[in-house]
Amino acid sequence: MKSRHMLKASIITAGLALSASYASAGPIEASAQITPAPDKGIIGDLNGHVVGAPSLFNLDSQPSEAMGPLLSRQYFHGNESTFVKWDAKEGAKVPLHKHPNEQITWLVSGEAIVYSGGKQYTMKAGDMMVFPSNVPHEFHFTKDTIDIDFFAPARQDWIDGTANYIK
Repeated sequence: MKSRHMLKASIITAGLALSASYASAGPIEASAQITPAPDKGIIGDLNGHVVGAPSLFNLDSQPSEAMGPLLSRQYFHGNESTFVKWDAKEGAKVPLHKHPNEQITWLVSGEAIVYSGGKQYTMKAGDMMVFPSNVPHEFHFTKDTIDIDFFAPARQDWIDGTANYIK
């Protein structure tokens, strides 16, 4: 039985390289962070039927993309979602836009004014905000801010390069 689980662990570990194609930069390769754990994270015979495997990434090792002099982002795409870390300097803006993705925003640090639906929301460090799909919104960063966003489904406009609302 142990050899069967070891084989499954080997298949899952090998699958990490396949999952990396969905991200901006490859997964963590550090063997100290990914080690075999036979009999852990396995549900009966389900794992034998799963084609994908988890991927471990270090967000700070993702490429940084300047979106203007005051705004940059680091992001990666999963199979069905997009995760992004924004580094916004005081005075940065993300203009009014909408997208078919649900967006969950978490301000790790800093402060932003968000305009949506005729209302002004003041977000402070630790606050989270959920934008349903196709809800127009814009951000004005009033302090240097680290903003984490999660989008579902994945941002196809970022994948194919058609998003042009940030200049």
